[in-house]
Amino acid sequence: MSEVTVSQLDRPAPLPALRNDPRRVLRVGLARAVMETKMFFREKDQVAFVFSIAVVMLIILASIFTTQYRGTDITVSQVYVAGLIGTGITAVSFQNLGISIAVERDQGGLRRLAGTPMPPSAYFIGKVGSVLVVAVIQVAILLVLGVVLYDLQLPAAIGPWLTFTWVFLLGLAAMTMLGIAASSVPRSARSATAVITLPFVVLQFISGSFLPHTDLPDWLLNLSAIFPLKWICQGMRSVFLGQEAAFMEITGGYELGKAFLVLTAWIVGGLVLCLLTFRWKDQHAG
Repeated sequence: MSEVTVSQLDRPAPLPALRNDPRRVLRVGLARAVMETKMFFREKDQVAFVFSIAVVMLIILASIFTTQYRGTDITVSQVYVAGLIGTGITAVSFQNLGISIAVERDQGGLRRLAGTPMPPSAYFIGKVGSVLVVAVIQVAILLVLGVVLYDLQLPAAIGPWLTFTWVFLLGLAAMTMLGIAASSVPRSARSATAVITLPFVVLQFISGSFLPHTDLPDWLLNLSAIFPLKWICQGMRSVFLGQEAAFMEITGGYELGKAFLVLTAWIVGGLVLCLLTFRWKDQHAG
């Protein structure tokens, strides 16, 4: 057995070992998250587009429908606030992430990153961290508007806020996974907005973002129950409208246990989709 010298012990680790070191991955990922967040807020058009979707829809719809809902103390405007939180979460994760990654890939940005010493997982940590920050701001804006303009009552007990936390985190994680996976669908940056926005708009109308969807045909109800947005909206209504509004749901209840299982399943399924479909370069690149 050969003797190990001091110089050998002091020799730097090979590049692959350094690249996959968990502490380095986390450190680089957090730095990437800060950079991604700064880049997002520097693009004024992008900021206005992402934040305005749910806010503008809330203001327009809540201004048209101001009556109380079916003889309760809950106004239609308050129902909109709760449901559109789901839209806001989906806009900053699925829609914005899917479009921005597709554009980065088409412009060669992902291909260049793949050739750097940056761990690939750090790139995704950066994206997830940025989405989390933007989503918190988006939800905060909607809640402030709901409280100030539409008399939304925030929960006084800790239980609803715990529900809000897990619905928010699981819903955001599920939609983020789907956004990353969907980014591989557009063939170019020019088609990314149309390709990603279409399913986003459809899901809003069938998932109860505007009102509980009791009047939809059965096949659409079954279709909406497959996707995360329906369960995010339902969970948020349970938090901000309470049991008084549970009769609005299809089953007469919020089914929070089922919401937890569906959202968790989509996180796992979305991760599998990302691993199977994500690519660092455009499919037409050499």
